[in-house]
Amino acid sequence: MKTAIRRTAAASAVGLAAAAILAGGASPAQAAACSGTSGVTVVVDFTALGGSVQTACALGDPTSGLTALTGAGFSYAFVPRQPGFICRINTLPNPCNGAPVSAYWSYWHGTPGGTWSYSSSGAGSYNPAPGTVEGWAFGAGTAPTQAP
Repeated sequence: MKTAIRRTAAASAVGLAAAAILAGGASPAQAAACSGTSGVTVVVDFTALGGSVQTACALGDPTSGLTALTGAGFSYAFVPRQPGFICRINTLPNPCNGAPVSAYWSYWHGTPGGTWSYSSSGAGSYNPAPGTVEGWAFGAGTAPTQAP
């Protein structure tokens, strides 16, 4: 009987944790910039969508800009029928606008204390080095409002 109660309690705890994650209650891996070369700092600028700039750390050595983005606790979705082109980060914009030239998620690279450089490769094929900063900004290709 006690074993059944423990299993039910454990299953309930797992279910509640999963529900919190699905509802957006999960926090980024580390809700601040990485220290030194402990990982890749990710800056996502939601200001054009009525939000704020969010910074988090993808610990370790992410293999791509996309793994850095998710490793820092952000979710993403591609433009329908255009895999590789980011449509939404953390479900914004909602609905997906199809990424016209006038407003899309632009992808940037930087070093701490430096300036942003527009990415010439896609986030799925770029391999950011630990200690660097990845930036995302929604708009007409302007850099994040927060420096790297």
